[in-house]
Amino acid sequence: MTELTNWARYRSSTYDELIGPDGKPRPAARALTAYLSGLTAAELADRRLAAELAIKSLGITFTVYSEGRNVDRAFPFDVIPRTIERSEWDRTEAGLKQRVTALNCFIADIYGKQHIVRDGIFPGELLEKSVNFRPQCVGVRPAGDIWAHICGSDLVRDSDGTIYVLEDNLRVPSGVSYMLENRMVNKRVFPEIFESSTILPVDAYPAELYDMLANLSPRPADQPVIGLLTPGIFNSAYFEHCYLALQMGVELVEGPDLFVGDDDCCYMRTIYGPQRVDVLYRRIDDLFIDPEVFHPDSVLGVPGLMRAWRAGNVALANAPGAGVADDKVVYAYVPEMIRYYLQQDAILPNVPSYLCMREDDRRYVLDHIDELVIKPANESGGYGMLIGPRATKAERAAFAERLRADPRNYMAQPTLAISTAPTLTDDGIEPRHLDLRPFILAREEPYVTTGGLTRVAMTKDSLVVNSSQGGGAKDTWVVDLDDGGN
Repeated sequence: MTELTNWARYRSSTYDELIGPDGKPRPAARALTAYLSGLTAAELADRRLAAELAIKSLGITFTVYSEGRNVDRAFPFDVIPRTIERSEWDRTEAGLKQRVTALNCFIADIYGKQHIVRDGIFPGELLEKSVNFRPQCVGVRPAGDIWAHICGSDLVRDSDGTIYVLEDNLRVPSGVSYMLENRMVNKRVFPEIFESSTILPVDAYPAELYDMLANLSPRPADQPVIGLLTPGIFNSAYFEHCYLALQMGVELVEGPDLFVGDDDCCYMRTIYGPQRVDVLYRRIDDLFIDPEVFHPDSVLGVPGLMRAWRAGNVALANAPGAGVADDKVVYAYVPEMIRYYLQQDAILPNVPSYLCMREDDRRYVLDHIDELVIKPANESGGYGMLIGPRATKAERAAFAERLRADPRNYMAQPTLAISTAPTLTDDGIEPRHLDLRPFILAREEPYVTTGGLTRVAMTKDSLVVNSSQGGGAKDTWVVDLDDGGN
């Protein structure tokens, strides 16, 4: 065994996904760790270099907005995958299906008769100051009453091994293309282990996504016209937009490629003339999709698109207004939503949360600001939050003032000792904190990706895994131990 892969010496300060506290691999990681132990340090470094070259040759990039410039960077990738035992994953998958079903019930109810508000389960005052509640969507009923067709829920594991849902992403969740490409790269780097272990596949997602979108078509047809609506090349997720459109065999379109006719139908401009579009998988935020309804100066969207959607002539995924549930304050009520709509207890718990709009909670948060993670309700990418234990006294004081000025916009959670996994660094294999973003397709029978995108903090001791904040990714292996995976 090389020094690089001496697992007996590997130690993490919290729960580790691959290695137990006794220094022995967890069951799902045994084949992987045995394989890695057979490699020399030089061989493992060569595999790392091969992965980096593969990422560059495949053009796997993300855009960083920095100092007024858009900079494309190769997506940071760690060659050592994260492993999950299938029996554990089955329970997680069931919890995610339960959650997305309840969230869609909630969104449909909020834009309908608001029973959950009238019954006193969900406070109506949250809607009054919700930046993602769209009055323009009230009374609309999308097909199947499904609003959030694609959801990315972020999961973390605490030091005691408990898996929590950290947040739900329902507006334009991104990252699934990196999950698919990570697997492709890992197969190139470690082809031998895929032959000897039962690692469940992830490559069905584009086909499942296409089928889900096709079923939304307002015109029964064998070949509905589907487009992926992108803001364009300067968007941070443009690589993903291109990738998914190519994998599904659908049109990649921008706002100027489309128009809405006098018949309230959406059309695509082609060299053969206008072609009616049945479904748009939109990767543009609500406020930019239709200048007739939202921002009048938006050049990203399509004038009249909301009119066509309300008339039922084009399906939009995710539906406008779905972001009302993509709110870190609304998140705190999801367990109650599950009980209210499904008459079930939540399979996956939320992280314990404090809502600053509540006086007692606000007082506690301000008194313990040095212990908590405080988040704004609607920011993403790790922006705008305060990690109390790592902030300066001046930073905490400034944040407290913002919290007092707008308590509805903030919630707080304890600082979890989120799990780690072995990560190959310039100094050898070291633990790095990570989370997991599975992707769920909401339909009659929801579909969940096998595993998901594992995001990893590439900086030692950092808890921030977002790519915009310097994070990277790992391949995620769901290992079936009952089928030769051990």
